[in-house]
This record gives sequence, structure tokens and C-alpha cells, in this order.
Amino acid sequence: MTAKDYDVAVIGGGLLGSSIAWGLGKLGQRVAVLDEGDIAKRASRANFALVWVQSKGLGMPDYMAWTMRASQGWSRLAEELRDHTGVDVSHSRPGGFHLALSERELAQRADMLRRLHNQPGAVETGVESLDREQVRRMLPQIGPEVVGGAYCPHDGHVNSLRFLRALHTGLKLFGVDYLPERPVAAIARAGGEFRLSTPRGEVRAKKIALAAGNANMDLAPMVGLDAPMAPTRGQILVTERVAPFLRHPLATLRQTDEGTVMIGDSKEEALDDRVQNIGVNAVMADRARRYFPMLGRLNIVRSWSGVRVMTRDGFPIYEESKTHPGAFVACCHSGVTLAPNHAYDIAAMIAQGALDEGRVGAFSARRFAAPGEAAKSHW
Repeated sequence: MTAKDYDVAVIGGGLLGSSIAWGLGKLGQRVAVLDEGDIAKRASRANFALVWVQSKGLGMPDYMAWTMRASQGWSRLAEELRDHTGVDVSHSRPGGFHLALSERELAQRADMLRRLHNQPGAVETGVESLDREQVRRMLPQIGPEVVGGAYCPHDGHVNSLRFLRALHTGLKLFGVDYLPERPVAAIARAGGEFRLSTPRGEVRAKKIALAAGNANMDLAPMVGLDAPMAPTRGQILVTERVAPFLRHPLATLRQTDEGTVMIGDSKEEALDDRVQNIGVNAVMADRARRYFPMLGRLNIVRSWSGVRVMTRDGFPIYEESKTHPGAFVACCHSGVTLAPNHAYDIAAMIAQGALDEGRVGAFSARRFAAPGEAAKSHW
């Protein structure tokens, strides 16, 4: 396959770019994925692997509907990946919790959920506030400090590393060319095609999809687009394996299919992911122990920090270029949650050569240029 044979070049081989490329490959498009390769500091490294609905969309009800659509599409995506690649991504949708350790926390959560629900155009997510006894019936291991929480039946989780493996296995089976060690330094459009400059030569394609996470900030202006990002750093703790005790994921804690427990709810402006804030780790571990006292007996076997992909208001950006027809940009924090939408909806729009304004118009970067920028979402 020569460079000129590509219908679409997807820049970025993480969960977002791979989901889009998988969807394009499924549609029979000739696709190249340009990626930094194994040296990439992927957002996937700091991914908590939730498929999360509750709390999404405060300030943008369209995001509630977009997230619900994704949650409902996950079973299909997981099944197709398993059937096509043999890789089980361990998708589970048992419903998820956000727990409160004080009446004040519980009241604040209930107030936020009311405001979310009362927005014009909000969709029904089935989220409800539960008292301690209602929570205890579903989470019998909770500690005495837990006073209640919020529950959403559409929340779930996956094995995100296995998910990335399944996507890349699927890319190969669809004939998609994965091109590592090719970070894009420059993009030009000439003769009806895009020419992408990389350290290992030029790649050409009729269309391009920018899905390079925070690097979209630099790439988007090359094709007349805007990607206003505000990345943050998060830290994650992982315990030793323990017998299954937690079927329902929490917003900040979940037991994986492998038996480990992941803990992580930090958010820092510092972007150096080579170090960790030990004080933050201590707070996260203590709060997890207060939720489930049994965790106090477990060893932490791994911990790390990672830089999250985050747009300036926390909501996704999907945009096509007016000055460079055929150029698209996709930015989002929820690469796991929104994967079905990227694999099925966004990929189909890119294949057709135009975004559907009726479906994704609310996520245009144009919103940042208008007065009254959308309120920050709860990431």
C-alpha cells in the first residue's frame, strides 16, 4: 500500500484514535494510524476504565444524551470485539455508586443531581439518591462512616488495557496500517490530499482525523481548527488481588476483573507525571479505607501518575475544518465511556466526509468563542 492509498490518516493511536480507526476499518476505509508508539505517555496509562453516566453533563445536557448513548452501545462494541479478535474486554454494566461520608456530602451530591436533571433538554439517566441502608443492601462491605450515596444503573467499567489491545488487534484484522514512531510535525494540504510530515517520512491521505489528545492543541491550528485544552494530572493506586467483594464500581474506586482494587480521584494542575504527590496518595487511600475498612489490610502494589486529556470546559470537541476540507479533530476526556460513539458514529461521519451537526453540533469548538462559555463539567 502506498502513502497515497489512504482514505483517512488518524493521528493518535490511543483509545480515542484507535476507536475511530477501528470504526473506519470496519466500514472498509483504507486507514493509517500515526502514533508515537510505545514511548507515548498515553492518557490510557492514567485511565480508570469507567463507563460512567451519572454526573456527566452539568452545563451541557447534550453531553448527558451523548454519554447515555455510549453506555447503551458498549455491549455491542464489547461483543463485536470479542467475536472479531477473541479478546474479552470484561465489560460490565452493574450500575455505579458515588458514596458520601457525611450528610453534607450527601446533600451536595443530591443538589448537583437535581440541577443536572432539571436542565432544559436533560435526558433521564435513572440516577437516584440512596440512604445508608439502601446502599448497604447493595454494598454490604461499606464502613460505618458511609451515610448514603448516589446510584446510576447505567454505570459500568471495562479492562481498559485489554480494550486497547482488542482495538489494535482489530485494526490489523481490518487491514489498518499502524505506523508507530511517527509523531506528526507538520500538516499541509495540496492536490486534494493531506501530507503529514513525520520523522520517518511523509504520509498522505484524502482525509485526516486529529485524535492525539493534548497534542491536538498544536496540530489543530495547522488545518484551521481549534482545540482549547486544559490537561490535568491524576494519580492512581492499585492494591494486591483480593477475593471478589465489589461488583459495583464507584466513581473513585473499583475492583477489576483481575481482583485488584483501583483507587483514584485526584486532580492537580501540575503536569509532571514523573513524580507523585505522596500526600494526595495518602488522602485517596484513607478515603477508600473509610468506604471499605477491609481495604486497610491490603498492600498497595502499584501507583502512578498520568496527564489526562481535558478540554477547557471538560466536554468533548468534534469539529471539521472549513479551510481544510476533510480535516477533523476529536478531543475528549472520556475515551473509554464514549468509545462506542467514536467507533460507530464519529467514524461513520468521517467516512462520509462531514459531521452531523444535528447530532454533534453542540460539541463544536465554536462554543469557546461565544459569550457565556459552558460551565465546567464534572470529569
